[in-house]
Amino acid sequence: MTESGTSTEQPEAPARRRLVRSRKPRVIGGVCEGVGRYFDIDPVVFRVVLAVLALTGGVGLVAYGLAWLLIVQEGEEESEVRRLLGGRVEGPALTAVVVALVGCGLFLSMLGSPGNQTFSLVLLASLAGAVYWSQQRRRAQEPAPPAAQPPPSPSAEPWWRETIREPYVWAPDDGPYEKEPRRPRRQAPWLAIATFFVALAAAAIGIAASWGGRPLGTSLEIGFGAALGVFGLGFAISTRRGRLGGGSVVAAVLVTALLVGAAAVPKSVGTQWSDATWRPASVAELQSSYKLGAGEGDLDLTALKLSHGQTISTRVELGTGLVKVVVPNNVTVRLRLRVGLGDVQLPSDYGQNIDVKPGLDRTTTLGPAYRATTVGTIKLDLKVGLGELRVVR
Repeated sequence: MTESGTSTEQPEAPARRRLVRSRKPRVIGGVCEGVGRYFDIDPVVFRVVLAVLALTGGVGLVAYGLAWLLIVQEGEEESEVRRLLGGRVEGPALTAVVVALVGCGLFLSMLGSPGNQTFSLVLLASLAGAVYWSQQRRRAQEPAPPAAQPPPSPSAEPWWRETIREPYVWAPDDGPYEKEPRRPRRQAPWLAIATFFVALAAAAIGIAASWGGRPLGTSLEIGFGAALGVFGLGFAISTRRGRLGGGSVVAAVLVTALLVGAAAVPKSVGTQWSDATWRPASVAELQSSYKLGAGEGDLDLTALKLSHGQTISTRVELGTGLVKVVVPNNVTVRLRLRVGLGDVQLPSDYGQNIDVKPGLDRTTTLGPAYRATTVGTIKLDLKVGLGELRVVR
């Protein structure tokens, strides 16, 4: 205050809005309620978007789990990830980790579905646009700061008289909240046992329902994805009913690893084992490609009569099992051999042991048999996801 009685104090700036997880109301971790309050958007919008993203690729579960770990709860100073790094392993942090792991497993299982990924990106872009529009609307509705006023004249009444005339309205303050002591949650063995057996049943039902009509990897992905969904639901219920325990966390992580492995299985690997034998009697009967899901495929080319200098080609693709190709003695064979996991046996490898290796990709040329004259050339493109390639004369 100056000597003339005029106050020079500046009005206090409004408190900066802080992104926190809501304590009440909340459904699971209070993430959507807190984010909705921060961006001035109905939290139902975030719940619906995350639920859709969770069902169409797991991105929603990943986002929710990470937000649960990183965003501080209302009235507290430490996030769940800081508690984990500090060695304090508690139920909410473990639940958030499992939710994120379930989302990662579902996302990896959907990598081969570009439609789901495109839909998720469009939905995220729409949500980002809604948040941006809400922020712009809120800024436009905020009142402008009051204009600077000239100092009052000496004849004006003192500032304290004007203040007293203003009615004083009291309202309770909404915060800050007092930090509630965290009580260790009791374990719920009945919930852990029920979650494990329901997840086991969901995996068996999912695999059995898709067995035979889908590739092996897809069938396993459906089963393990259903099991992960059950574990995620169990951990969500445990936030209210009691802690599941470390065994359930280990089981969920193991199922996630199995889901990742199932996603890596080639889609050509089928679930029905069958044998096939192909013996084209002439060059005209030779097909451009031969395919088999799982089993043993034999391609016998000894009946083909090539004219001098003629070149023919074909392709054999097998998901899992054995591919055996018999070629004539009087031809040159140009081979492209690809095996995801397995071995390749050529005529020069006769008598050698099978050596299983991953990611075999080999190109080679076999000349005619001993004392045979080359008539023509056969180009073979042989591919096996899991198994063995065998070329014999």
